[in-house]
Amino acid sequence: MASAFGHALLGATLGKLLLPARSHRPWWLLAAACAVLPDADVVGFTFGVAYASLWGHRGLSHSILAAVVLASTLVGLARLLRPRNQPPVGRLWALLFLATVSHGVLDAMTTGGLGVAFLSPWEPQRYFFGFRPIQVSPIGVKRFAGAAAWRVLRSEALWVGIPCLLLWLGQRFLRPAPANTPR
Repeated sequence: MASAFGHALLGATLGKLLLPARSHRPWWLLAAACAVLPDADVVGFTFGVAYASLWGHRGLSHSILAAVVLASTLVGLARLLRPRNQPPVGRLWALLFLATVSHGVLDAMTTGGLGVAFLSPWEPQRYFFGFRPIQVSPIGVKRFAGAAAWRVLRSEALWVGIPCLLLWLGQRFLRPAPANTPR
């Protein structure tokens, strides 16, 4: 898996890109959380859930279906609670879906594990992408330390951090001028 840092950074970047107004910053944080959440499945190891099972790591929680369910649930809650500065429903749903599904995308680009069950529960097959430059992160806080942590963080700085930074800068400096600006 990629680390929680890489997942959160990509989720927040998607938030900034899809909901650029500063008033939407809380939604960027929710997108970051959605991007990290699929790894909650590691709690299954404590209960003896096999890695390769439907409920195992990178299984159902990393699927496209899980992203649809999570985005739909959170948007439904947002509509009920009606928070201030709520973005358009469709745009919010797209953000939360993309942030959640981005988790599996990053994991499918790592150098280890069993792959990602994108099509679970209908298809148990797990997938990796042909391009796998991100160093796999050890599972567990205790194992994510020292040389292993630096190896993963350097890899993510290159393959997640730099692209996110370029997207942020591109949005900032390449956006069109407002229509009512005098020429």
